Amino acid sequence: MRSFRSRNPVPIGLVSLLTIALVLLAAVYSDDLPIIGGGTTYSAEFSEAAGLRPDDEVRIAGVKVGKVSDVALDRDRVVVSFKVRDAWVGDRTRAEIKIKTLLGQKFLALDPAGERPLDPGTRIPRDRTTAPYDVLEAFRGLADTVNEVDTEQLARSFEVISETFADTPDDVRGALTGLQSLSRTISSRDQELARLLDNTRQISKTLADRDAEVVKLLSDGSLLLDELNNRKQAITKLLAGTRELASELQGLVADNNAQLGPVLQSLDKLTTMLQRNQDSLAQGIQKFAPFVRQFNNAIGTGRWFDNYICGLLPPSIGPVNQPGCLGEGK
Repeated sequence: MRSFRSRNPVPIGLVSLLTIALVLLAAVYSDDLPIIGGGTTYSAEFSEAAGLRPDDEVRIAGVKVGKVSDVALDRDRVVVSFKVRDAWVGDRTRAEIKIKTLLGQKFLALDPAGERPLDPGTRIPRDRTTAPYDVLEAFRGLADTVNEVDTEQLARSFEVISETFADTPDDVRGALTGLQSLSRTISSRDQELARLLDNTRQISKTLADRDAEVVKLLSDGSLLLDELNNRKQAITKLLAGTRELASELQGLVADNNAQLGPVLQSLDKLTTMLQRNQDSLAQGIQKFAPFVRQFNNAIGTGRWFDNYICGLLPPSIGPVNQPGCLGEGK
């Protein structure tokens, strides 16, 4: 058998590159693979998209079973393609776009029905689908509509109507006078009203753009509250134990006050004496240092004591011990 080094490296390199490319493609398009993919692909027809987007959830009875893969326009209808995994979808299944959060995020809800499985190539028709009304789009449309209204012309129209019905009964005339006052108020507040609606549109757009972040924030807050609720019993026990410990310590101090009082007084006297003699203690420690040094020299030369006797002979007697124990000037 030929060794690996003796083989031609060109085919080996090509095969390796091809294998790496196939692995990368499988990783990128893993959801589209038949066995390990994201499930079976179905489609449904809707009258409008209603804010549904790719990657939104697909649920059956509130349980996530897949996600939306595509939202496309087909003539006068919207075709929503979605994938379902580990769930049965019948040939009479109904589909509905529902609101997931108050900020406008949607999900696709399925109501499986029928006696046979749904053919992936057959769309769920529009008579079995429902699309909700988008409130955010309604506010945006209201802002655009109000901006296009000529408030001055509207006020003049109400004034003409009021003058025309001037001779009518008091009830009708009062109602028209109120309409005239209302039109004047709207006309005088035209800029403020337009600014208010424009700010409302910007707020709704910002909330819609930051939908995922706000939903995550609310979800994290919900998780925090759930965790605090789950740990409520433990926190209650901790507070109760702390309160009982404080009571026990208070009783212990009260029971041992007769013994602890004299001990604390003696300790206070000791610390006061040490503080009062602090300078003397420091001076004693400083003068104790030469003794420690001489003692270390005496016992640090081997397995014996190296010492001498000072003061055995008086100083200045002949040539012996002229300086004495301390030497000259000591």
